[in-house]
Amino acid sequence: MTALEETNAAAADAPPSSTSSLAPPPARSPTSDSTIEYDVARGLTFERTRSSKWMSEKELNDLPLLQRINWLSTTIIFTPLLCTLIGAYWVPLRFPTLVLAIVTYFCFGMGITGGYHRLWSHRSYEAHWAVQLALACFGAAAFEGSARYWCRLHRAHHRYVDSDRDPYAVEKGFWHAHLWWMVFKLPRRRQGRVDISDLNENRILRFQHRYYLQIALLFSFVIPLAIATLGWGDFWGGLVYACLGRMLFVQQSTFCVNSLAHWWGEQTFSRGHTSYDSVITALVSLGEGYHNFHHEFPHDYRNGVRWYHYDPTKWCIRLCSWLGLTWHLVRFPRNELLKARLQVKQQKLDDAKKQVDWGKPRESLPEMSWKEVGAAAQGNQRILIVIDGIVHDCTRFQLQHPGGQRILEFWNGRDATQAFNGEVYNHTKAARNLLSHLRMARLREMYEPGCDDVVKEGKEAATDARSA
Repeated sequence: MTALEETNAAAADAPPSSTSSLAPPPARSPTSDSTIEYDVARGLTFERTRSSKWMSEKELNDLPLLQRINWLSTTIIFTPLLCTLIGAYWVPLRFPTLVLAIVTYFCFGMGITGGYHRLWSHRSYEAHWAVQLALACFGAAAFEGSARYWCRLHRAHHRYVDSDRDPYAVEKGFWHAHLWWMVFKLPRRRQGRVDISDLNENRILRFQHRYYLQIALLFSFVIPLAIATLGWGDFWGGLVYACLGRMLFVQQSTFCVNSLAHWWGEQTFSRGHTSYDSVITALVSLGEGYHNFHHEFPHDYRNGVRWYHYDPTKWCIRLCSWLGLTWHLVRFPRNELLKARLQVKQQKLDDAKKQVDWGKPRESLPEMSWKEVGAAAQGNQRILIVIDGIVHDCTRFQLQHPGGQRILEFWNGRDATQAFNGEVYNHTKAARNLLSHLRMARLREMYEPGCDDVVKEGKEAATDARSA
């Protein structure tokens, strides 16, 4: 007998007494009501309490606005903004503090772009443990979460890009991709599944994930404040500009990759997803702005594929490779890049061709026989000429024909394919384009009987017309 059955049996066999009201109520199956659970050890029923992260999207939307907000993320995002704006009014910016802010911006931004993104999310190169340790510490200082958390979301973004399972899909709006996906709680079930077993096996990332808050506070606040205070006695300037201000700019540069890089620019390598190449985005994100290239070739250690593209992350990785600190830098073959470029150009050309009137499509034309062509040409006094199995009504064009009206009259009701394609004159592309607008019907039979003999007559008629 199970513990649940024993509890129910004891409750049923107990004699009635004044304390019977204290006995546990009958057990209820957990499946009978999704809001009720049964505690086997205590024999009690109670209402289930659910964490909001396990709620469905409908349940989250039914919550009051303040309960839908992820207050931890919101605080981390908006505190630097408010404090920087307020502090900049009261605290003057000194030159050494500005230099410190710029240096820490590049270092901690490189922890995101070179570490979180290209090294661990996409494994586009391998690095010495010392480089990994530095990047893990710098990435933590950006206050964007641990590497395991960040990379898991980014891999889901690439795998499910522009779909409902994309954590920051720009299809839901620019500001959703930039901020709202972090400000508001999202249903956990909707996030796409990805493999991060390689990250779980990395000892440096396990250490960073476990002690993330301590590392982030040390590198983002303690060290910059110590340098500014002990170096030139500017505690408040170090706090406002080298800590909070720098934290604001690093975060916003990363957010721009999620939003601006999926919103504006050129689609050079693929039109299959909302990613764009933009030098403006590259300037504000340490080279992450060539995003169309990145989404098409995510394992390439470069974002800016040209040598002149602004991509300091690429330059730093390359420099470390010369020093023996990074290796196995992934580069897609130049031939593959060229194919992708040409395919996009072909797609753009196809789109442009759809805007042009190319005449009546051949498959939409009615059919005619040679007998019907001859009868129409003679009875209706029309100039009907057959070229490549298509009947063309050249009546309106006979006065404009450069070779004269008599040539068209000679070929009326006949097959002029060979003459048109070089036997008499090899007509230009412009002439062929114009001819497509004169299409009238398709022939059931391919060639006119005895048309080879007619070609000779056509040559002679053309010669006579030119001499006349």
